[in-house]
Amino acid sequence: MSGRFEFVGRRALITGAASGIGAALARDLAGRGTDLLLVDVNSAGLKALAAELAGSGVTVRTRALDLSDREAVAAFSAEVAGGDDPLHLLFNNAGVALGGTFDRVTDTDFDWLMEINFHAPVRLTRALLPLMERSAPAQIVNTSSIFGIISPPGQTAYSAAKFALRGFSNALRHELAMERSGVGVTVVHPGGVATQIAESARMPADASNMEVSEGRERARRLLVMPPPEAARIILRGVERRKPRILVGRDAHTMALIERVWPVSYWSKLGRLTGAKSE
Repeated sequence: MSGRFEFVGRRALITGAASGIGAALARDLAGRGTDLLLVDVNSAGLKALAAELAGSGVTVRTRALDLSDREAVAAFSAEVAGGDDPLHLLFNNAGVALGGTFDRVTDTDFDWLMEINFHAPVRLTRALLPLMERSAPAQIVNTSSIFGIISPPGQTAYSAAKFALRGFSNALRHELAMERSGVGVTVVHPGGVATQIAESARMPADASNMEVSEGRERARRLLVMPPPEAARIILRGVERRKPRILVGRDAHTMALIERVWPVSYWSKLGRLTGAKSE
């Protein structure tokens, strides 16, 4: 989609806004003159961020919402869609993690992750797309992951959701382009951004303290990019209405290796992530 996206005077909805990339996006957008509707399950974090942005000159509204609760998501979406305010940017940014190999992950935990990381973005998009069409130009920004391009062992649920979000985003972009819609779709693939996602990840019930500690320490070594830097990269891409944004040198490297060795890439990448390769 041609033409630069102007942020000033626009309105953005950001999920997962209380911390990490979501909070960094909110701060950056506020500085660009964008009104904000911030959503997160962490009500205290939302309150603190809203207070921080109170003097920024933009309207900041918050909503505590558990994205795993289908009925709550539906009610919130209907409220936004039926309101008087426009919506120019939808950042489906919220995400959760789940450690453990497939045989150790329960159906309940797998479904919980899929609900938040995939089904909630789809439901929000379905409910809010008509409003965004009326508000156009508008942009849907879906945060996948580098694990939506490569599939490490121990990430069956997370990769499944992130690949699904990538496929959904790409197909929806093509549909909207065919319709000559004023709504574009961007899919974001962050590499190692220093968020709290690993610290808050669910682990198998039988995981030992040492196993949990080693996994989180490995994540800390890999999650290094400051969220404000990630937010700047994302918004630069959204401004250009790019269809895909790779965030970080690690994401670019892994995506390139996957493209060259689409089947055997893990034998090359396993050592880079500190995981075992077959």
